[in-house]
Amino acid sequence: MLFFLQADTTSTAAVQDLMEVPVEKTISVWDLVTSGGIGGQAIMLAIGLMLFVALYIYFERIMAINAAAKIDMGFMARIRENILAGKIDSAKMLCAQATSPVARLIEKGISRIGKPLEDIDTAIENAGKLEIYKLEKNVSVLATIAGAGPMLGFLGTVWGMILAFHQMASGGGQIEVGALAEGIYTAMTTTVAGLIVGIIAFVGYNHLVVKTDKIVYQMEANAVEFLDLLNEPS
Repeated sequence: MLFFLQADTTSTAAVQDLMEVPVEKTISVWDLVTSGGIGGQAIMLAIGLMLFVALYIYFERIMAINAAAKIDMGFMARIRENILAGKIDSAKMLCAQATSPVARLIEKGISRIGKPLEDIDTAIENAGKLEIYKLEKNVSVLATIAGAGPMLGFLGTVWGMILAFHQMASGGGQIEVGALAEGIYTAMTTTVAGLIVGIIAFVGYNHLVVKTDKIVYQMEANAVEFLDLLNEPS
C-alpha cells in the first residue's frame, strides 16, 4: 500500500513538472530604448530627433508640392487669347491670380515681351531655377538623414558592444550570460532604430524627387508653349 502511495505521489509531481510552462521574458520598446545607458539613450534621442525632422520636412514639402502642381488646364489657352489680342495687362493679371510656379514663369516671360527672344528665354530659365530651388527647399536634409540615421544606429551598437566587452573583461571570469545577452540586444536596438529612420527618410526623399520632377516637366512644357506662341507670325 505504501508503495502505491509513493508511486502516486511521484507521478503527481511529474505531472506538475510537465504542467509548469517556462515563462517567456518580455521587454517593452520603452525598456529597450532606455536601457542602453547614458550613451545609448543619447544616441536614441538623436535618432528620434532625426525621425521628427524627416517626417516634418516630408509632410511640409508634400503639401507645398501638391499646391504647386495645381494649375487650371485652360490657363495657357487664356494666356494665348490675351496675348494674341494684345491684352498684355490682362495676361499678367491671369498669372497673378494663379499662384503656381508655371504662372510665375509665364508672368516673367510676359513682362519681357518686346525684347529679343533670347532675353525672354533667359529670363524664363532663371525664374525656373528659382522655382525649382523653392520646391526643393530642405529636401536635401532628408537625403542626409537617410544616410546618417543608419550610421548613427551602428555607432550606438558599437558603443553597446564596447560596454558589453568591458563588462566581460571586468567580470574576473564570472560572466553572467543573461546580463551579457541583455546588453547585446540593447545595443542592437539602436541599429534597428537607425535603419527604420533611414528607410523612412530615403523613401520620403525619393517620393519628393519624383513629385518635383513632374512639376519641372510641367514648367518646361508650358515655357516651350509660351515661346512658341511668341514665335508665331502676327
